[in-house]
Amino acid sequence: MTTTRPVPLTNATLAEIPGSIPKPNYDRAGLTPGIVHIGLGNFHRAHQAWYTHRLMQQGLAQDWAILGAGVRPYDAAMRDKLLAQDCLTTLIELSPDHRGAEVTGAMIDYLPIEAGNAALIRAMADPAIRIVALTVTEGGYYLDATSGVLDLAHEDILHDGARPDQPRTAFGAMVAALKLRRDAGHGPFTGLSCDNLRGNGHILRQTLVGLARLSDPSLAAWINARCSFPNSMVDSIVPATGPAELALVREFGIADNAPVTHENFRQWVIEDAFCAGRPDWDRAGATFTDDVHVYEMMKIRILNAGHQVLANAGELLSVATIADCMAHPLIAAMFDKVQRHEILPHVQPVPGVTPAQYLDLISGRFANPAIRDTTRRVAFDGSSRHTGFVLPILRDGLATDQSVNGLALVEALWARMCAGIREDGTVIQPNDPYWSDLHATALTARDTPRAWLDQAHIYGDLAQAPRFADAFETWLNRIWQDGTEATLAAYIES
Repeated sequence: MTTTRPVPLTNATLAEIPGSIPKPNYDRAGLTPGIVHIGLGNFHRAHQAWYTHRLMQQGLAQDWAILGAGVRPYDAAMRDKLLAQDCLTTLIELSPDHRGAEVTGAMIDYLPIEAGNAALIRAMADPAIRIVALTVTEGGYYLDATSGVLDLAHEDILHDGARPDQPRTAFGAMVAALKLRRDAGHGPFTGLSCDNLRGNGHILRQTLVGLARLSDPSLAAWINARCSFPNSMVDSIVPATGPAELALVREFGIADNAPVTHENFRQWVIEDAFCAGRPDWDRAGATFTDDVHVYEMMKIRILNAGHQVLANAGELLSVATIADCMAHPLIAAMFDKVQRHEILPHVQPVPGVTPAQYLDLISGRFANPAIRDTTRRVAFDGSSRHTGFVLPILRDGLATDQSVNGLALVEALWARMCAGIREDGTVIQPNDPYWSDLHATALTARDTPRAWLDQAHIYGDLAQAPRFADAFETWLNRIWQDGTEATLAAYIES
């Protein structure tokens, strides 16, 4: 690392970046866009944009540059930061015994954030754009929690159905752009979800087709027939950027206002179904396959559900990061027992990797002390993450008459966390889009535990499953009476 004055990150200063740090070897001025990416946060820049950058380093994919986009007002701050540095990003890889940096440049512009999303629609209507990709979080697809299909009663969906030319949502903007393409005689684009949803391509298809049907049934049919929506699985642990990360990038000699740290692991498995071409991401390490499902099931159940197993216990015990949770003897032992007894039985192997081997890999990644992935970040939006990651496993356990005792404990820990007070008396700040409702219900559940399970939009009919509901009630009563550590110990010994 350098101790000289950090170099501001721009196209003009790339030559001044310390020579030990890899940087774009391609002419960024000669790149042309082929991808619009909506929801441009840290994960995208450390993952999908990195794969594209690596192709560009090989002299490939020069016509697949990325245009960043967002549909929420808070995206404007990131846009300002990235435009000020010509959309360059410093990626910092953190392994337990090594730190390394590189500068990537696959993104060349960030579209304006504006009501009605006119600039975004125009960009996606350009036939040069052949892929529209998204990372909008698991909870960003407007899915009805009970049916799993598009929530046609949501006010944003109602708005986009009534005013399709001035949409609020990313999906409404995609529909509007596809209408312009169809009406102009242009071809469709591929919609590529990069969110942690089982069958994310199928979900994106049903969302766009369902939304288009509200205003133009013929367009809905055209989208369904002409567009493609590959399923994909994405994997890399990418913490949020804070003061420590901003200081770290300066140690590398770079003044980057939006650096990204990440672990020394990436995986991207993609269904090879692109209606308008694609980059050869496999040349940068991605996997194209006709069967994404087994990969996504393994990752979502062991990694994503595993995060929820850890995070709420960590929050209650004031354990700051996921690595710290893995270093906590009770939390780590609970995690291992829930995984081996109640999650792995519902995961199939993928080529070359058994569920037990994948768990060992995930456990090592979670324990990486160089990755400061906060329990708060991982616990965020539990109403989507428990619904999407944990409860399907629990339902499988009930259906196959296998244990759900540990998963019931996981749900009880979430209910206790939503009461908003850690065991040391500190306040847990709101950490869910529906925090006020969750918080009120969690307080009621202290005396009436089953009130938590009566949230039908989350649990559906699980409140009527005695094996789960009885275990949940027992665990939640015990957490409130004896505390989290004593309850974890009791579960581990059971």
